Amino acid sequence: MRDQLEDIQKHLDDGYGRAQELDKVELPLRFYKDVGVAPVDGGFVVTLDGRPTRTPGRKLPIVVPAAGIATTMAEEWAAQGERIDATTMPTVRLINSAIESGEELVPALRAEIIKFAGGDLMLYRAEAPRELVAEQEAVWDNALVALARHFGVRFQPTVGIVHQEQPAATLSRLAEELESENLLVLTALVSITGLTGSGLLALGLWHKLFTPDHVWTAAHLDEDFQIGQWGQDEEAAYRRARRRIEFDAAVGVLDHLRP
Repeated sequence: MRDQLEDIQKHLDDGYGRAQELDKVELPLRFYKDVGVAPVDGGFVVTLDGRPTRTPGRKLPIVVPAAGIATTMAEEWAAQGERIDATTMPTVRLINSAIESGEELVPALRAEIIKFAGGDLMLYRAEAPRELVAEQEAVWDNALVALARHFGVRFQPTVGIVHQEQPAATLSRLAEELESENLLVLTALVSITGLTGSGLLALGLWHKLFTPDHVWTAAHLDEDFQIGQWGQDEEAAYRRARRRIEFDAAVGVLDHLRP
């Protein structure tokens, strides 16, 4: 099961190096002309020249429960030029990953989010410099307070990188919140968790405690502080831009899955 979880997270590492490798591979030619969306039993499908799409690996039918997700996927297919570049289709890849992983991966997805939450980036604070400490307190403390009040839990932040065990009752309560979530929701949450390094921010986003921009800013607080001190690295900026595309795709899927 761990191998399956790693497979579903491969798209999270769609950074500069991977993009360079893909540039060396000849992309497949576009084989379709028309792209559409059609209703079927259980949801909606994307059609290419009238034929429903399937996953690239196991060739499974791709049926999504929300028309908005199918429309976004169709737009990604329609935007392809003479050749098909999968790196420009984040929603398609996210949905494909979920469907190919299957329902049997649901427990592992829940566990991954809780594992990140137990060692969340917001729980480990810098000792110095004073300016960074102040920023962490201002942004992360407010986020933890919002989470604590919403879920009725408590957290134990620490200074430094030595592991600090979080209350078992807190992790159990957060796990309960994920019990009713389905495969697509959990796949999107795992994507956001991996991209931000924070299971807590992902949960807060899903429960509308934070906006996407708030989550992205909070997740990159340390990085942005370093950029302010030393400047931006071109390769790092490229990787971050690619991650934001993946993040926005996952957020879009969650938005369409809300009750």
